[in-house]
Amino acid sequence: MERDKQTQPVITPTANKETLSGSEILIRALVAEGVDTVFGYPGGAIMPVFDALYDHKERIKHILVRHEQGAVHAAQGYARVSEKVGVALVTSGPGATNAITGITDAMMDSTPMVVISGQVVSSLLGTDAFQEADVIGVTQPITKWVYQVRRAEDIAWAVSRAFHIAASGRPGPVVLDIAKDAQVNSCDFSYERTTFLRSYQPIPDPEEDKIQMAAEVINSAKKPFALVGQGVILGNAEEELIAFLEKGGIPFGSTILGLSAVPTDHPLNMGMLGMHGNVSPNIKTNECDVLIAIGMRFDDRVTGDLKTYAKQAKVIHFDIDPAELDKNVKTTVKVVGDAKQTLPLVTKQMEQRAHPEWLAEFDTYYQKEYDHIIKKELYPESGEIKMGEVVHKVTEATNNEAICVTDVGQHQMMSTRYFKYTKSRSMVTSGGLGTMGFGLPAGIGAKYGAPDREVCIFVGDGGLQMTMHEFGTIMDYGVNVKIILLNNNFLGMVRQWQELFFDERYSETQMKNPDFIKVADAYGIKGKKVTKREELDDAIKEMLDHDGSYLLEVVVETKGMVYPMVPAGGSISNIMLGNGYSL
Repeated sequence: MERDKQTQPVITPTANKETLSGSEILIRALVAEGVDTVFGYPGGAIMPVFDALYDHKERIKHILVRHEQGAVHAAQGYARVSEKVGVALVTSGPGATNAITGITDAMMDSTPMVVISGQVVSSLLGTDAFQEADVIGVTQPITKWVYQVRRAEDIAWAVSRAFHIAASGRPGPVVLDIAKDAQVNSCDFSYERTTFLRSYQPIPDPEEDKIQMAAEVINSAKKPFALVGQGVILGNAEEELIAFLEKGGIPFGSTILGLSAVPTDHPLNMGMLGMHGNVSPNIKTNECDVLIAIGMRFDDRVTGDLKTYAKQAKVIHFDIDPAELDKNVKTTVKVVGDAKQTLPLVTKQMEQRAHPEWLAEFDTYYQKEYDHIIKKELYPESGEIKMGEVVHKVTEATNNEAICVTDVGQHQMMSTRYFKYTKSRSMVTSGGLGTMGFGLPAGIGAKYGAPDREVCIFVGDGGLQMTMHEFGTIMDYGVNVKIILLNNNFLGMVRQWQELFFDERYSETQMKNPDFIKVADAYGIKGKKVTKREELDDAIKEMLDHDGSYLLEVVVETKGMVYPMVPAGGSISNIMLGNGYSL
């Protein structure tokens, strides 16, 4: 892939111009971009870069993971909590292909990340050389930009462009595939950060007429409802969002990735949207007269059947990415731009409103959900320990100030439903791709991204075993994370679907598991297994008081269910409450 000469940033030679190897240039370029932590795994085709990194240990901390997938997930976790670009460093061939899942996950969830892969020497490209893979062809559909560097002279240019593209506008992953000869050859080095690329407009200018139209529609609403997505967090628009909602008296629900943008206890916060979201925000989406989507993409797990989704409402969609507007849900007003800019412009033209009767309708549905589901999940009087019960006790014990990282499955839905937030950037989970194995390495990355915050990683017995080798990373670097294993000895979410939709034919979902506490102990991680409810409070306290990593394994009910549930492809008004109840 040849670079576009017209879009190169102007790089002005520095006064003390040096002749350096391509590998040294790469490391200095990362330093210039403010990179302080890199997650990676060495190999033949990237070895010159690791050799150069050896001389920069005081400037860039490299975390040696145990698998390249772990490197990319860790970079994701780091980026999600730190407001920085995550960086992963891998070798060619299998090193690069092992990173594909994490790159795809980052693309789906708009995570800013630069993945740097080594490549065979330029003269061998296309010859099926040892550990050669077509990284460009494989990653082009799952990245914002991918570029193969074949000359040392192009490394600084490519790094500068990569970080600009990854972090600007709607963020996402970028891949730089660097041939080995580009790493070892030398050239003059100078560096200038990219701030502009012709033909690339990451932040569209707001349209005044659309701003005015949005305000007019909101001012006329009697039953407004907002959907808050991760775009608010990515744009650092939390304060602007709260001002907007409070002026309009607008209740809201959050997507999974939008959780923590606004504190859980805010009076306008009606909870989580989607398949396993709260009842009232799902029901009221189909009853509001104005639906306001902010930084979210109308994912199918939020909308359900589009033929029945919010047909009664005028729809206003705020988004930085024009491609998302009218993609799934047709809108009345499209407000394209950065929410940090567009929300205040609309708020300024809005009337001060309150909708007490409309808000009271949400309370009615919440009470029904509380009686049928929440109370039984969080405060059971007998029987096996419940997942939601554990999540609730952990969040309460951390004063709702911890970062919640999850893997994927039933425990993920319970964590997103019952963990509480007082600070933004407190939920790290795999949203769009639903990647099992995400939780443990992402939690490690989150701890490096926010070292002063408590990081609680909720995992299931299935997902944990997909990346459990990252216990080695925890041992190697003494990473202080708290791992809560909710163990039901099943692939719980698949089993739930088998129970509901496949006549209880539990095909290949029951797990025969190892002694997780012994495994953790082998890696120097303190742990405890809890099987009785009366042991739970003390075990959580011991975990949080422990100075270091800790694995708390809680044996939860074998066939627990996550309710409410909107069946896949059904209307979001068709909500299953369990035990024969539905709305």
